[in-house]
Amino acid sequence: MEIQKTTIDGLFVIKPSVFADSRGFFYEIYNQTRFSREMFDFSYIQDNISMSKQGTIRGLHYQLSPHSQAKLITVVQGTVLDVVVDLRKNSPTFGKTFSILLSDENKYQVLVPRGLAHGFSVLSPIALFHYKCDNEYNKASERGVNVFDPYLAIDWKIPKSEAVISEKDEVLPMFSEAEYNF
Repeated sequence: MEIQKTTIDGLFVIKPSVFADSRGFFYEIYNQTRFSREMFDFSYIQDNISMSKQGTIRGLHYQLSPHSQAKLITVVQGTVLDVVVDLRKNSPTFGKTFSILLSDENKYQVLVPRGLAHGFSVLSPIALFHYKCDNEYNKASERGVNVFDPYLAIDWKIPKSEAVISEKDEVLPMFSEAEYNF
């Protein structure tokens, strides 16, 4: 397993060791001892899977503290552009974005710390998206930032006219108007 720091503090890309032969493959997606030693103490209490069709953009979501969530993200099937935005006011990368292609082929994972908004766009016919969370979902704390905010200028690799977005996500506030407490 190779663990890479990114341009955003606390955000890591994990490249697992994959053992493949004629039967298929095996790789470890989580090892609490290794994660705690090499990144930060992450133990999850909730597992989620979403399936989305090509052209879907989900995000940019987060939960206010004390219900904020760190997430370990894995794409089980398909390809997505995974995007985070740093919402931590005292961070040197506040307001900055990071994006990476995650797929069932490269098997990369992203460990997203608390205080970052998260979203993804689906670039394959479908995507099965798996994420482990270190805190439970709390509807009252749920917030988001508009995926088409010009300040963030995220290239989702999908034309805006072809993007499939939920009604809830379409009306999320711009970054400058979003509520966050990190």
